[in-house]
Amino acid sequence: MRINLIVSIFLIALSGWSQNVTLSGNISDEKTGESVSGAMISLVSQKVTGTVSNAYGFYSLTMPAGTYTLRVKYIGYAEIAKEIMLTSSQKLDIAMSKKETQIKEVVISSKKKIQDVSTPQMGKVTLDMAEIAKVPVLFGEKDVLKTIQLLPGVMPAQEGNSGFVVRGGNPDQNLILLDEAPVYNSSHVLGFFSTFNTDALKDMTLFKGNMPAEYGGRLASVVDVKMKEGNNKNYVVGGGVGIIAARLFAEGPIEKDKASFFVSGRRTYADAFLALAKDSVAKQSTLYFYDFNVKLNYKLGKKDKIYLSGYFGKDQFGLGNLFGIGYGNTTTTFRWNHIFNDKIFSNTSLVYNNFNYQVKINFNNLDIYVNSIINDFSLKQDLDYYLNANHHLKFGYLGTWHNVVPGDVTSSDPIFASKSLNKSNGLENAFYLQNEHAVTDQLKLNYGARLSLFTVAGPNTMYRFNSQGTVLDTQVLGSFQLGKTYINIEPRFSAAYTFTENNSVKVAYSRNVQNLHLLSNTSASRPTDRWILSTNNVRPEISDQVSAGYYFNFGNDMFEASVETYYKWMQNLIDYKNGTILRANETVEGSLLYGSGRAYGIELYIKKRLGKLTGWISYTLSRSERQFTDINNGNWYPSRYDRTHDLAIVMMYELSRKVSVSANFVFYTGNAVTYPIGKYGISATV
Repeated sequence: MRINLIVSIFLIALSGWSQNVTLSGNISDEKTGESVSGAMISLVSQKVTGTVSNAYGFYSLTMPAGTYTLRVKYIGYAEIAKEIMLTSSQKLDIAMSKKETQIKEVVISSKKKIQDVSTPQMGKVTLDMAEIAKVPVLFGEKDVLKTIQLLPGVMPAQEGNSGFVVRGGNPDQNLILLDEAPVYNSSHVLGFFSTFNTDALKDMTLFKGNMPAEYGGRLASVVDVKMKEGNNKNYVVGGGVGIIAARLFAEGPIEKDKASFFVSGRRTYADAFLALAKDSVAKQSTLYFYDFNVKLNYKLGKKDKIYLSGYFGKDQFGLGNLFGIGYGNTTTTFRWNHIFNDKIFSNTSLVYNNFNYQVKINFNNLDIYVNSIINDFSLKQDLDYYLNANHHLKFGYLGTWHNVVPGDVTSSDPIFASKSLNKSNGLENAFYLQNEHAVTDQLKLNYGARLSLFTVAGPNTMYRFNSQGTVLDTQVLGSFQLGKTYINIEPRFSAAYTFTENNSVKVAYSRNVQNLHLLSNTSASRPTDRWILSTNNVRPEISDQVSAGYYFNFGNDMFEASVETYYKWMQNLIDYKNGTILRANETVEGSLLYGSGRAYGIELYIKKRLGKLTGWISYTLSRSERQFTDINNGNWYPSRYDRTHDLAIVMMYELSRKVSVSANFVFYTGNAVTYPIGKYGISATV
């Protein structure tokens, strides 16, 4: 805490040396009061000076005193242009409107910039919730994760499943965040639906490998989902009834323009029909899922705002009294935004997330239960420092305590012996620094690094194995006793060179490290799959990715298009020896194999945003391969998710303001498969 205070005082003093003036403030939605992140703010005179509002809508621009044209642009909102005279530093909050109206001296233009080709960030896609609502999906349930599978470089892990893979990775290599809280199991009904109720979502951003330095912990991608903050001007209630689920939401001001709330809920009702069944087992069976989202925010003053958000979801399946499985997620995030001055913005977050499942089996009137839990407790500190017009620094810290309970077996009869697998704990720390650097009007850079440290912690049991996987000795760590530490530096770099306002080329390199690993022998992750932490045997997975692309807008900004190519190589990937038992295996690490991977491809994307007919076409040509010494004689072979061709066409046509039709077309080649080459029988009779 003392270090943060010293750094803050130093930055405040440093910012005071500048002889320029600073314009800062917040960007929000005019109707709801919600913050708008990612809005482009620029000041135009002889030269253009610009920035982008951060995740909480804050912006800051520093320039010489003078008269400028202020321009604000954001997808889905009308562009704002306003003449301003800056003689001293000032605060200017801007409310953006989705309608074409005249507001005093502000000029509204219907022309919206649909893609910032000058931004150096690569592999980034932001989806609009209104657009997602029009994309046709299974049973009419709007689904964020099903929609991103229609983007280039993103493929479903299994047909009809919400699990996905990105650029040759595995499903567990995707970091899915809900208001900064990791979500370990992002699906309902064993993968058919995602946990995200779109009524509760504000926006969603996907990073395909080349993520900014503030993100880490996974190799393939980051899906950053933000919940709605709540309308602080008017009360709104809505909902709907679908084929399988009903949903309801409400939002409104607690204190107008100062505090607001948002709550939403969704539940299926298939179990209501089971009660009408004639079969006695079906009559007593359960089949449902629900999720509940809540968010509160309160402005403490002009410089402080706090948020409290939570998600609670559960799936329950049961076949009479014979079998049952229940699993669910709980996340809670407390955030404090503080503005030190017109150049320094701070966000402090406390995050808790929990994933657990329970399996119940009835055997000869004896109930047997299997329980597994993953708990994370995190502290996150982020600072934005708008040094000047050419430098925007971001730096911060993330500390997470991981607690994994891989499986406890208990029964309804105390005579039956219970069994508990060893719990594992780990302390993960990360420090990051990045600079968004405008070298010239044409050349923009984004560079930085992330220092990740993972320490094995107790209570924990460490094993040492021989080459056959037999335990040689063990080491027991007591509570909060620290063991082996892995230290990795993750450099990040991206650059964009703009030829004209509408086209540019970009290049990027990034390294990512992952210390949580999913053990699964199926093509799609299941809630009962086993998570393990890095140990003295299991090393952190590492990936390096280089990419390049060409981006352009055309047709008076009606269309946006891009071509991206990438190459990614991976270390310390995990596979299994023949006959490996993943569950209820105390020494599963002795059955693991470690190898390398590579993935490469080219992605084509064209999107039409304006007009009655909208949609996009995406195509991916790619390969994903693995190499393990003990598999395929040490030769490279296709990974489980290797898919050469992947084509998606999404079209939406607006018949009227209230009626629209949409359609999808998806084509892809099959995954690699190994066919059996023989068979044998045990105690077989001829």
